[in-house]
Amino acid sequence: MTATLFSDVRIFDGSGAACFPGEVLVQGEHIVAVARGDERLPRDGAEVIPGGGATLMPGMVEAHAHLTWPSSVERVVNSMKLPAEEHLLVTAQNARITLDHGFTSAYSAGSLGERFEPALRDMIDAGHLPGPRLRASALEKGAEGVMGVPAGHDPTHDRSIDGLRRYVAEMKALGCDTIKFLMSSDEGFSPGGSQVLMYSEEEAQAIGGAAREAGIWLACHAQASEAIKRAVRAGFRAIFHCTYADDEALDMLEGKRDTLFVAPAPGLLYARCHEAEDFGIGPVEAERMGATSGLALMQQVIPEMRRRGIRVLPGGDYGFPYNPIGRNARDLDLFVRLFCFSPAEALAAATGQGAALMDLPVGAIRAGYLADILLVTGDPTADVTILQDKANLAAIMKGGRFHKRPAATQH
Repeated sequence: MTATLFSDVRIFDGSGAACFPGEVLVQGEHIVAVARGDERLPRDGAEVIPGGGATLMPGMVEAHAHLTWPSSVERVVNSMKLPAEEHLLVTAQNARITLDHGFTSAYSAGSLGERFEPALRDMIDAGHLPGPRLRASALEKGAEGVMGVPAGHDPTHDRSIDGLRRYVAEMKALGCDTIKFLMSSDEGFSPGGSQVLMYSEEEAQAIGGAAREAGIWLACHAQASEAIKRAVRAGFRAIFHCTYADDEALDMLEGKRDTLFVAPAPGLLYARCHEAEDFGIGPVEAERMGATSGLALMQQVIPEMRRRGIRVLPGGDYGFPYNPIGRNARDLDLFVRLFCFSPAEALAAATGQGAALMDLPVGAIRAGYLADILLVTGDPTADVTILQDKANLAAIMKGGRFHKRPAATQH
């Protein structure tokens, strides 16, 4: 069994606690020992990685992943509509880019192909393709003609109660880990869209009941306060955006804070407000799309969620031309600058709390956990922006294997 020892490192363990000097031993797929201070771990037969005081931390979790959204930092694609063969290859490329930038896990917020993500997940898990651990989803369900829903897709998809229950069972049989529903529309789709409810209380309850019977998770796009409440009552596990959450919605989210997660996706709104003029989105368009007002509302709602102990996770709707995959770590800086998180709290949200969303033994530098590890040049607990430059990731390890090997090692 292969062994790797990281020595002379400062360890951020994923809990949010202060970094500490130490060593970490990996055998096979797992972390087997963590030493603090001057304690030294056995080196016999291990490849030694001298950290030189760099920070060792868990791989990050992208909590709002759209690997099928085609644009990345390596290739901007101006259309969501690609031939299926090209689209699948671009999706695989995006998985590799996500891992290149330190995200060793990804929780899908919807796919542009019902079979793309289960197939991609299985190829990654088998070691045939590089990419993050993936919780795979199906198509976004709820509306036609909106971003992320293919043309010709019937938004009703048999909106009878029996039809909704069948759909949930079909997606489970297809191999999906989670299903994304559009519980409300969005200002980016149409003016006033954020307050348009896409599913009734009865339909939401039918979806929730069917998911519990099938053993599959539910996620949703929910802007309107009532959409959030319907999702909570129906047992949705991941709720995205939550921009218009009122006090009652916040109370309900707080009441379920041990079983659900919020991923507000500020990255997309920030890009529309500040970085999208080359793509035809200036201040007027950003306001029309709800980005300006939405970002301002998030700056009120998300700090209140943090105060209440609701798990709010980074993940910013990456994959648009002006918000490409590979820029995902910017969300951590937005959490710090806009939402009152400390750098350590933002890192904990992207690691330890993200691991809870994935429901996998990742997100921690702790014995017994999977060895999904980043060796970072610098101190991200002082400055999270260093994670935005992949050159600062001296090493990327997933499951005990290097995706990116450090320049110098010892034996």
